Amino acid sequence: MSYRKLWISLAIVFIASFAVLGYYGGRLIYTEPPIPNRVVVSDGTVLFTKQDIETGQNVWQSIGGQELGSIWGHGAYVAPDWTADWLHRESIWLLDNWALKQYGKKYSQLNHENQASLSARLTDEVRKNTYNRKTGDITISPDRAAAITNMGKYYSSLFTDDSKLNQLRDDYAMPKNVIKDPSRLHSFVSFLWWATWACETNRPGDHVTYTNNWPNEDLIGNRPTGDMVVWSVASFVFLLAGVGGLAWYYATQRHEEAHESFPEKDPLLGLSPTPSMRATQKYFWVVAALWLVQVLLGAITGHYQVEGSGFYGIPLDKWIPYSLTRSWHTQLGVLWIATAWLATGLFMGPAVSGYEPPGQRFLVNFLFVCLIIIVAGSMIGQWFAVQQKLGHTANFWFGHQGYEYTDTGRFWQIFLTVGLFLWLFLMLRSLTPAFKNLKESRHLLGLFLLASTAIPVFYIPALLWGQHSNLSIAEYWRWWVVHLWVEGFFEVFATVVITFLFTRMGLLGIRTATSSVLFSTIIFLFGGIIGTFHHLYFSGTATGVIAFGATFSALEVVPLVLIGFEAYENLTRSRAKEWVKAYKWPIWFFIAVAFWNLVGAGLFGFFINPPISLYYMQGLNTTPVHGHTALFGVYGMLGIGLMLFCLRGLTVTKGWKTGALTFAFWTINIGLALMVLISLLPIGLMQTWASVTHGMWYARSAEFMSRPIVHLFVWLRIIGDSIFALGALALTWFIFGLKFGWSLNNDRPDYAKTNEKHV
Repeated sequence: MSYRKLWISLAIVFIASFAVLGYYGGRLIYTEPPIPNRVVVSDGTVLFTKQDIETGQNVWQSIGGQELGSIWGHGAYVAPDWTADWLHRESIWLLDNWALKQYGKKYSQLNHENQASLSARLTDEVRKNTYNRKTGDITISPDRAAAITNMGKYYSSLFTDDSKLNQLRDDYAMPKNVIKDPSRLHSFVSFLWWATWACETNRPGDHVTYTNNWPNEDLIGNRPTGDMVVWSVASFVFLLAGVGGLAWYYATQRHEEAHESFPEKDPLLGLSPTPSMRATQKYFWVVAALWLVQVLLGAITGHYQVEGSGFYGIPLDKWIPYSLTRSWHTQLGVLWIATAWLATGLFMGPAVSGYEPPGQRFLVNFLFVCLIIIVAGSMIGQWFAVQQKLGHTANFWFGHQGYEYTDTGRFWQIFLTVGLFLWLFLMLRSLTPAFKNLKESRHLLGLFLLASTAIPVFYIPALLWGQHSNLSIAEYWRWWVVHLWVEGFFEVFATVVITFLFTRMGLLGIRTATSSVLFSTIIFLFGGIIGTFHHLYFSGTATGVIAFGATFSALEVVPLVLIGFEAYENLTRSRAKEWVKAYKWPIWFFIAVAFWNLVGAGLFGFFINPPISLYYMQGLNTTPVHGHTALFGVYGMLGIGLMLFCLRGLTVTKGWKTGALTFAFWTINIGLALMVLISLLPIGLMQTWASVTHGMWYARSAEFMSRPIVHLFVWLRIIGDSIFALGALALTWFIFGLKFGWSLNNDRPDYAKTNEKHV
C-alpha cells in the first residue's frame, strides 16, 4: 500500500470518527437529563430550585467529587455510588412507608403478592417523568417529598458529624464534617437527588431511564435493555471478525523477509547532546520524584479501605483524607507519564534534525518551571478545596473540579494548555530543518508532528465545560481528555518516537517503519476514537452511543491480538548486535508495554467494555484492574522506556551499572501482576457476583465491602504493592545515579570504543 493511500485512509478515519463523536455530542442537548427550574410537591411546596442543584454540584466537586464515592458509576471505589445508594434507600423508605400504612408491616415482612403490588406502585411512582418542558418544573407526590426529606436528613448526618454514623464514615473512608458549612448541605442533597432522579426516571416517550436503566435495581424495574444485550453480542462478533481480518491482512503482507543488516557500531555514538537536550534531564528527575510520590499516595489510598480514618493509627484523614490522596494519586499518574513523553519529544527534536534553535535551552527550562508551578499549584489548590476553604467560584478556578483525571482547577488547566502549545512550538522549531535534510523520513516526520499537534489540541476539551454545566456534558468532554488525549494520541506519539529511535539506530528500515506506523495508527484510531463512547453508556446519552461504543470498543482490541509480534521483534532487536546491549532495558520496557497492552488494555479492557458487562461492573474493582494494567502497564511503561532511551542518549559513551535497573524491571512487573491477581481482581469478581444477584447498591455497600473475605484480599494487596514500591525506589535510585555517578561505569564499554562524529 502506498503512502498516499495510507494518508487518505487516515484522513477518512479522522473525519468519519469525529463526525460520529460530534453528532452524538450535539444530541446530548436533547438526551441529557434536564435540570429543572423547580422541584415542586403537588401541593405547591417548592423543595429545590435549579440554583440549588447547580450549587449542590459545586459542593460535590469541592469535597472531591468522583474521588469520594461515585456518581453514575464514575469515581472512587471505597464509598458507595451515591446514586445507586440513594435510589435503593429511597425505594425501601417508600415501600416501608406504604406497607406500614396499608398492612401494618414493613415491606420485607409482606408476602410476595403484596410485595409485588407495592413494587408496581413504586415503579409507577418513580419512573414516570413529570418534567414539564414549558414551565421547567418537576412535580412530585407528597410521599415522594417525604422520602426525599428523609434522605436529606440521612446524607446531612453522614457528611457532617453525627456520632451514630461514625462507623459508617470509617467504612467509607470519610472524615467527620466533609461538608463543614451547614448552609451547603441543602444544595448538596438537591444535587444527589437530581443525579438519582436521572437514574430512575424514564426519558419522555421512552421506557428506559436517562442513564439507560443504570444502576440495576429490581425494586423499580431497572434492568438491562435489549440494546445492551444485542450490541454486546454484536461486539463479540465484530471482535472475531476484526481479528480474522487483521490476521488475514497480516498473513498476506508478511512475506519472507530479506536478511536484515544491522549496523556494526552504535549510530548514536556520534550524537552530541545539545544544550536543550541536556536540559531535559531534570524533567526525568521530576518524573522519578512524582512517580515515587504517586506510589506512596497509592499505598495510603489503598490502606484507607481497611482503616478509614488513618494510616496505622495516624489520623491522616484530618490533613489528607481519602478523597485528597486519591485525587493526587490519579492526577500525578497522568502528570508524570505526560512529563516523560513531553521530555522525550524535546530531546528527540534536535536529535532527529541535528539543529538547535536559538534560545531553545532557555525555553525548555522555562517550560520546566511552568510544569513545577502547575503541579504544585494544582495540588495545593485541591487541598484547600477538600478542606472547604474555598468559595464555589474560587474552587472551580483554583481548587478541585471533582472529575476523575481532570480534577485540577480551570486556571491550572488553562496554564497546562498554554504550556502544551509552547511545547509544540519548541517541537516545530527544532524539527522543521529535518523535512529538508531527511527526505526519506518526511512521512514519518509528518506523522510525528501530527501526533505532537494532537497532544495540546486534544487537551482543549478539558476547557469546554463550565462551572454549572450539566453532568452529562462534563462527562462527555472529560472522556475526550481521558480517552483521546491520554489513551489515544499520546500512544500514537510514543509509537512514532519509538520508531524514530529504531530507525536512527539502524534497527528498522525507514520505508518499512513508515508504512507500519501509518497502518497501525489507522487501525488503532479506527476503533479508538469512536471507542470513547464505551465510557458514556450510562451518562445521559442516546441509545445509539451503546451501539457505536460496543462495536468500536471491540475493534480497539483487534490490533492488540497481534501484539506478540511486536514484543518478539523488540526482543530480536535487543540481541541484534553487541552494541545493542546498551539499550537492552529501554527495549525490555517496550516489551513489557506489549505484554500489558495485550493483558491490561486487551483482555481486562474488553472484559468490562461490552454494555452488558459494564452495566453490572461499572464502578467496581474490575475497573482499577483495567486502570492499573493499562494506564501504568502500558502508558507508564512506555514513559519509563522512552525516558531510559533518552538518558541512554545523554550517557551514550559510558556504560551503565544495570543491577538496580534489572531489579526494578522485574519487581515493577511482578508487583503489578500480584497487585491485580491476588487483590483487585478477586474483589472485583466478588462485587460483580453481588451486583448481578442483589444490585449495584449492595456490591458497593459497607455491608459487603466490610466482609472479612474482602478485607483479606485488600490486605493481600500489600504483597504486590510492596514489591512494586521496591522497584520504583530502585529505578529512581538508578536514574539519579546517572547524574551523580553511582549508576555509571567510568570505563567506556567495548562497543563504544569507536571514533565519534558529531551529527
